[in-house]
Amino acid sequence: MSLIGNVIVGLVALLHVYILILEMFLWEKPAGLKAFRQTKESAAATKVLAANQGLYNGFLAAGLFWGLSLGSAGLDVKVFFLACVLLAGLYGAATASKKILYIQALPALLGLILLNVA
Repeated sequence: MSLIGNVIVGLVALLHVYILILEMFLWEKPAGLKAFRQTKESAAATKVLAANQGLYNGFLAAGLFWGLSLGSAGLDVKVFFLACVLLAGLYGAATASKKILYIQALPALLGLILLNVA
């Protein structure tokens, strides 16, 4: 279970790197507009806010990669950052889009479960 849990942690980290890229660099490009269902006008008006969100997603990814780099000693770090991802996903699902529940919160929850079963 530990290996599967770590794979999930890695996938969640990679997802947050992808979100960072979308929010910081592709927000006004076709990929960003499509991913976040934005018009060009609304994307232009929220560009700075999106870049800030992207940076926070990068911190989540960095924390998860840090936890993975510590091996078995990184369990607490992985749990902390997965819990942050889970909470951010629950908040995003409640306030922005229900799909965030499935894209962000549930993978983090699965990772937490698998890490705690191992």
